Amino acid sequence: MKKNGLWTKNFSLITVSTVLSAIGGEAMNLPISLMVFEQTKSTFMASLIMICGMLPDIILPILIAPIIDRGTKKKWIVGLDALMALLFLVVGIFVLHHKFIYLLYVVFTLIIGTISVFYRLAYDAWYPDLIPIGFEQKGYAVSGTIYPTVTIVMAPLATFLYQTINIGYIFILVAFIGLIDVALETLITESKGEALDKITWKMYKEDIIQGFTFLKKEKGIRNIYTYMSITSGASFGISVVTQAFYQTQAWLSVTMLGFLKSSETVGRIFGGLLQYKKEIPVNKRYGFTKIVYTVYDLMDTFLLFMPYPAMLLNRFLCGALGSQSATIRATAVQSYLPQEMRARINALFGVIFAIGGILFQLLAGLLGLILPYRIVALLLGFMTFISMIFLIWIPKDDNKKIYEATRVEAELCDEEIVVINLE
Repeated sequence: MKKNGLWTKNFSLITVSTVLSAIGGEAMNLPISLMVFEQTKSTFMASLIMICGMLPDIILPILIAPIIDRGTKKKWIVGLDALMALLFLVVGIFVLHHKFIYLLYVVFTLIIGTISVFYRLAYDAWYPDLIPIGFEQKGYAVSGTIYPTVTIVMAPLATFLYQTINIGYIFILVAFIGLIDVALETLITESKGEALDKITWKMYKEDIIQGFTFLKKEKGIRNIYTYMSITSGASFGISVVTQAFYQTQAWLSVTMLGFLKSSETVGRIFGGLLQYKKEIPVNKRYGFTKIVYTVYDLMDTFLLFMPYPAMLLNRFLCGALGSQSATIRATAVQSYLPQEMRARINALFGVIFAIGGILFQLLAGLLGLILPYRIVALLLGFMTFISMIFLIWIPKDDNKKIYEATRVEAELCDEEIVVINLE
């Protein structure tokens, strides 16, 4: 098969579109957080804003995934981006002429969080089809570097904008970025046969059941997703106690915590660039991933027992290794999943991920009340390490076939099915 390269028209357009979306998100998220705390002087009220953004992820993905799977992904993406641009514009104009209203930001965050569930499912189901076959690892390496890079650039810029202009103008600016995003997305060519039949209530119920049935028989997918929910949740929990540790130790400071976070972000960018330049061979994906997970979990476990320079190196290595393993996992899993099942399975993963994040943050907060912060991080990291042994290392046969999946194999299987049906 002749490869035409990664940077096709469709991939270039979706990449620029993703960059613009990331810029818009970063330009808005930090100013809203700063505004709410400045006006309310309450960490609780500020945290409620964050919770409102996460609430739709608890159950909504499972309910809407069948609709996304049967729809045209491009129409969903373009329509939702246009809707968000209009919403940002209306709220921006309102904010320019009214004083701070806390309820407005609560409702706004809840609406954006709901729209984002639809958008994320459609995007994750559509993105693999826009990567040329044979370039999946490079494609996901590119997408994996976008948000860390944008975060580094936009975090100080967003703070500057907040201190310089009325937040209403920031809303309007993000709205215009969204409109440019929409214009680019309309230029992307749809793949033939992407949309399926219109869904009925009976088909909707069958699709939901089918998603659970698929997950039930695919032990490897269950293992990977379960482990990811645990390790991601534990990382959130460790971040909570790490922040508290830095704020309560005389030899550390909040500024040093900022450099710690930046070190991991730089590591993620480096890992993404490295993955782009040199891909991990398909037959080595599983072995490489096992090593990365082992190192990552041990790094998390002993982070707070290290001197500060070693902590910086720890986070850089975790960022670099984590970026590469995430690229491999996304490439393998999205290649393995049937095209018509991606949104449903990704939805289930999103729900598990959200629940894991909330539970581990609560667990870290409760343990932090009765145990030293270092011990809490040690326990959470060790818990993740044990889960990795049982979910990733031991079930080798179930997991290896997932990590070695390619889209070429999947398409050949689909063609064989069509031939059999015709015969």
